[in-house]
Amino acid sequence: MPNPARDKKQDPRWCMKEHENVREYTYYPEKSTALEKIKKKLKIEVVREQDRELEFDLIGCDTSLVNAFRRILISEVPSMAIEQVYIVNNTSILQDEVFAHRMGLIPLRADARLFEFPPQNKRPNGEIGDQDTLRYELKVTCTKNPQAPKLSTLPDDLYRNSKIYSKDIKWVPIGRQADMFPRGTEQFGMVDEDILIAKLRPGHEIHAYMHAVKGVGKDHAKFSPVALATYRLMPGIELLKSIRNADADLLQKCFSPGVIEVVEQQTSSGEKNREARVANARYDNCSRNVFYHEQLKNCVELTRIRDHFIFTVETVGALPSSVLFIEAVKVLKNKCRTFLAEMDGVNK
Repeated sequence: MPNPARDKKQDPRWCMKEHENVREYTYYPEKSTALEKIKKKLKIEVVREQDRELEFDLIGCDTSLVNAFRRILISEVPSMAIEQVYIVNNTSILQDEVFAHRMGLIPLRADARLFEFPPQNKRPNGEIGDQDTLRYELKVTCTKNPQAPKLSTLPDDLYRNSKIYSKDIKWVPIGRQADMFPRGTEQFGMVDEDILIAKLRPGHEIHAYMHAVKGVGKDHAKFSPVALATYRLMPGIELLKSIRNADADLLQKCFSPGVIEVVEQQTSSGEKNREARVANARYDNCSRNVFYHEQLKNCVELTRIRDHFIFTVETVGALPSSVLFIEAVKVLKNKCRTFLAEMDGVNK
């Protein structure tokens, strides 16, 4: 037998209000098509995809949704970072605390999707698991170079290992990781190998072990997988009048390169005119120089398209920007499922 109350609860067109322990349902037919309208309007168009940067357009959505993607990318998409540093020997001028902090900010190439979050309750005797921890070692000692050129005063010529770079950090497999990840050295190395960590002089040594775990940016900025996640509204530029010749050149200089183009046209009488046209409004950087000129300020209308967003994601290098955005969509999807489950429990 059909249950009218349950059918109404699951139908988005019915809205339930409870007053004095009496539930009343109101019918809103327009709600049935609201989600369908969003689905038809929503578009994603990739404009530019490079090694670490992605630029795409989000069309037909609200600012709240776009901002949710941005905040999730920054603070809720997991990544791997060094959490604990065990210093065996440090005779350099770099303090232990500064060294440990610097190690945590070095981006790792490790894919966080291959690991689990560390347990909230610490394991006994400081044990670590191969499912949630990566181990690294750094051991560098500076010595004099016996073959240094006599007239050279450069530290790189006089000393060996006078500079410690991120490439000196080596992955040390624990447990079954050597079998689980045969390409571990390549998979779990540093994103950039030329990051300068410290400078040494003869007699200085740094020897330390590091443990990297999975985390999110809202716990610490070092776990944020993106270097940049921003959005802006698509500019709208409309020429209200025909702008030609010298004024066309002046208008072109008022905007960023690529926004305004000057096209040569021939009239019916054989005269040649140069006319300004909008080439690509997305390159506009909110310039308002056109309003400084009396002959131009009433010829141009500058607006913003309210449901067209230019979204830019720059990754630190562990995962491509496109993959990070998909992971952000998954996080938001899980949040929505949790919210709906809680609402369903309240309405029962």
